[in-house]
Amino acid sequence: MDDIIAACKTGDKSAQKQLFATYAKGMLLLCRRYVKDAHSAEELMMNGFYKFFSTIERFRYAGKDSVGAWMKRIMVNECLMFLRESKSIRLMSEEQAAEHVLDETVFTSMSAQEIVQLINQLPDGYRTVFNLFVIEGYSHKEIAALLRVSEGTSKSQLNKAKQTLQKVLEQKRLGYER
Repeated sequence: MDDIIAACKTGDKSAQKQLFATYAKGMLLLCRRYVKDAHSAEELMMNGFYKFFSTIERFRYAGKDSVGAWMKRIMVNECLMFLRESKSIRLMSEEQAAEHVLDETVFTSMSAQEIVQLINQLPDGYRTVFNLFVIEGYSHKEIAALLRVSEGTSKSQLNKAKQTLQKVLEQKRLGYER
């Protein structure tokens, strides 16, 4: 991979194509976790790759994982900028979220695919914080900085996302029991 990155730094189109082919599917899936519209997600992925290649001279290769990690950070930032610009992220106050109690055991019996399908149904704000915290592993402090909100707001959005998912699951269970 180091030789591909070195070739990309010289502007080698075949190396860029190879790197794109290696990471495009995963980066598109990442963008789709944040943006529901497939066309917008694809455009964001392409913008992310453009930024990756146009700033690659600053990238320091530290193993194969470093490429994916840097690319992932670029893609997440692209998605967050898009959501902020489109005003899709609606965050509730800490007080509103504190009113709800969450039973986290409800998620233990679900497959990853079922969880992803439910996450995609969340409102943009909830889905964004849920993705950043649960899937990407960001801290609430990092999420707060990325979204320009308080840590408490990040925590409340995560709580509300989990509550919303729990309600959907409970409704599905009741449907199965009837």
